[in-house]
Parts: sequence; C-alpha cells; structure tokens
Amino acid sequence: MQQRFVGHSGLSVSRLGLGTMTWGRDTDADDAAAQLRTFMEAGGTLVDTADVYTGGDSERLLGRMLRDAALRAELVVSTKAVVTPAGRRPRDASRRHLIAAVDESLNRLGLDYVDLWQLHTYDDEVPLEETLAALDAIVSSGRAVYAGVCDYAGWQLAAAAVTQRTIPGRIPITSAQVEYSLLAREPERELLPAAAHLGVGVLAWSPLGRGVLTGKYRTGVPSDSRAATPHFADFVRPYLDERSRRVVESVVTAADGLGVSPVAVALSWVRDQPGVASAIMGARTHAQLAAALPAEDVELPIEIREALDDVSSPD
Repeated sequence: MQQRFVGHSGLSVSRLGLGTMTWGRDTDADDAAAQLRTFMEAGGTLVDTADVYTGGDSERLLGRMLRDAALRAELVVSTKAVVTPAGRRPRDASRRHLIAAVDESLNRLGLDYVDLWQLHTYDDEVPLEETLAALDAIVSSGRAVYAGVCDYAGWQLAAAAVTQRTIPGRIPITSAQVEYSLLAREPERELLPAAAHLGVGVLAWSPLGRGVLTGKYRTGVPSDSRAATPHFADFVRPYLDERSRRVVESVVTAADGLGVSPVAVALSWVRDQPGVASAIMGARTHAQLAAALPAEDVELPIEIREALDDVSSPD
C-alpha cells in the first residue's frame, strides 16, 4: 500500500487507514484481530482510535494486539481526547482533562507513547492557549510524537496552527481529521484550503459516507446494517435523502463501468483529493474491510472524477 507524508511533516502513513470506532461493541475481539492482520498484510500502517470509542474498549482491544513489539513497530497509532460523553459537559479541552486523558489512553493501549495524538473537537469554553499548552506538554514529555486536531472548522485550525508556528519551541499541528466524502464535501469550503496553506495533512474519516456510498441502502435499510442499530441509526439517517441517492447512483454507475465495486470508487475519490494523506475506513466486519482494500489499486479516470464532482457538488 502506498505511503504518504502527512502535510509538511516527516510522518508517513498508508493512504488507506483503519478506523476502530466499532471495536469492542459491533466488532468483537476475533474480528478486530482479523481486520488488523489483513490490513497490515495489505501494507496498511495507520490505525486510528479514540479514548471514547466504545467506552475505551477500542483502545483496550488494540492494546492487546500491540503487545507484539514487532507488530507495534510497523504501525502508526493515533488516538484522540477532548470528548467527554459521561462528563459534566460534552467536551473538555482543559489542561487538567487532557493530561489525564492521554495517560488513561496509554494505559489502555499498553504503550509508552502514541505516534499521533489529536484534539477530538474544538472546545470554545476553554482558552485555546491553555489547550495548546497541554498539547505541547504531552508531546514534549514523550507521550506522543506528533499532534493533530479533529473536526475543527477552518478558522479553528488556522488559529491553532498559526499559534503553534509563530511561537518558538511550540509543537506544530501536523494533521486535521475531518469527515470527508462524496456526501460530505463541506470541508472544501474552508478546512481543506486552510490545511493546504498551513502545510497540515488531512485525514478523512467516514470516506464511504457513513456506509451509504457502498450502495447497501439503495432499496431500504438492511437488518444487519448500522442504520438498523439504535446507536448508529441517527448517524446514518442524514445521508438517506434524495441528494445522497443521486450521488450513490452515480457511484454505482461508475463502478459498473470500471468493473470495480462502489466502495472502490468512493474510497478512491476521497483518497486522491488534494491534501488528503489518508482515508480512514471504519469497517464493522473483516469481510467489509477485505472488500474495501482492493480500492488501493483503483485510480479513477479524470472524466469519472469530474462527473462525480458535479453530481456531489454542495449547494
């Protein structure tokens, strides 16, 4: 699998990443282990998790696999903190919370450090300077090698990245993770241009439009799909509208013409957008991941890319 540098940093990751949001709930330990093994056999290196995924079980499952030192050495492990669903408020980017959160993540992962540590969302109740000072402390202490942000608006990324760049000795913002797909192109308005200007690499989460771009919802909601579960139904529903249906049909048409899967078309489109370092696949099952990995060998002709650009263009 091709490796790419993340922005202007020396951090290199596979251009398809492995997401673990369902590990420990919809994905059991055996299936998760099979996913990681298959992903690595295909040359994948970036594995992304977060402290709040399945109540910490995602990190715990990954940590059990990382006890193999040789396996750990081959992977770029990224995790996140800030979101606090069980706390007194939904997010907490205070120094107190972030320092405690990274230590708890490392304990669950069984690691001394992670390769990439990310601020999971912006917290407008805490001064940005305090949040960034905590980020500096975490990287300077050796708990993380690189730092990034997740789900920041363009101006929020710019504020953080410029602050870190202009003050000597501060830790640079290496990456910006954001939802980006043919069904979610809003990052093109501000986030992607800001990242390009600042030399920040983009990590695209949910590149398959929360599963909708696979085409599985074309005739209804399958009983074994995420949209059929109580914890993901509201997550998928926004992409079951008429605009999304038109985009999905175009993806299916392109896939039929190329002799590949809709998954390969949707992943390839995101993966090769300017500034994207990696498209992070959140497969629920090993079978889904195995079906997605052949996208590595698919490159869309310019005519198909332009047609997909047109049909999915935001209003």
